[in-house]
Amino acid sequence: MLSLNEHPHRRLNPLTGEWVLVSPHRANRPWQGMVEEPGRQSCPQYDPDCYLCPGNLRAGGARNPQYSSTFVFDNDFAALLPDTPCEQSNRADILIAAGAPGVCRVICFSPRHDLTLARMTTDEINTVVNVWAEQFQDLGSRDTINYVQIFENRGAMMGASNPHPHCQAWATMHLPNEPAREQQHLRAYAEHHSACLLCEYLNLEVTGQSRTVLENAEFVVVVPFWAVWPFETLLLTKAHVGDLSELNSSQRRGLAEILQKLTAVYDGVFDAPFPYTMGFHQRPTDGQPHDEWHLHAHFYPPLLRSASVRKFMVGYEMLGSPQRDITPEAAAARLREIAAAQSLPGR
Repeated sequence: MLSLNEHPHRRLNPLTGEWVLVSPHRANRPWQGMVEEPGRQSCPQYDPDCYLCPGNLRAGGARNPQYSSTFVFDNDFAALLPDTPCEQSNRADILIAAGAPGVCRVICFSPRHDLTLARMTTDEINTVVNVWAEQFQDLGSRDTINYVQIFENRGAMMGASNPHPHCQAWATMHLPNEPAREQQHLRAYAEHHSACLLCEYLNLEVTGQSRTVLENAEFVVVVPFWAVWPFETLLLTKAHVGDLSELNSSQRRGLAEILQKLTAVYDGVFDAPFPYTMGFHQRPTDGQPHDEWHLHAHFYPPLLRSASVRKFMVGYEMLGSPQRDITPEAAAARLREIAAAQSLPGR
């Protein structure tokens, strides 16, 4: 009989239609590959050379105000430009290109250079959540914007160019690849089952508990059944909500609370700052209702065996399909252990 804890097997990601190969028997294989330097450097509260700190000159020439909370500005080196022509070109249905107008913004979480979500208070993160909702509404209300992607790259290992706590919002006329794939499968499931895919998945996880990491009155964090990255997590609203702007005050505070706890748990995995890419997937802003959408966030951290050993997507994973050794259930158990230890009195 197939054992998901012992035998190689595949798991389907219902959000994308892709399979991931799970090889639990390889979890203890020796490692002689690349070892990274752990990111343990301490940061000052204010860095005069940081282009995101209050009052400092940015790389693009503008000077930041003496902000005291969050701060939002158009990216000085944006990947998208609002006045880009929308024309398309097509040669033989092979060489196809399309203009990609859009807006890129930077959202500083705090004036303090030394903070992270894990070290911010719930009130401070709640302010960030409100700004995310405002940015979604502001950018998404534009006629030329059909999707708003909010994301954070934390740590040099994930390509973050500045340690100052911040994230980005990229707003596009087109629907990006990953949300487009999710929309296709969310809509297909809703049409076939007359139900929300993620609502049904949430019920399964809350009932089973083997992959649940954190939970409060409004949100649940799980290591998804189909996780690719070793300690990947999926953050879900308990209510069927389509985007950040639909969250009420209680839900926004619940999101702030669980974000602080989750990022603190991550830092506890190897007792070091935990790099990740995090981002929200939410309904498009193309004027359609999109009842199939259920707000969620993906956390993709690369660390595997220690603060200095990361997972690489190479070989079979680039040419065949993603593969992992540690099972999602084992990863969730490890994260729960850390969460329980951090909740003890005196911690």
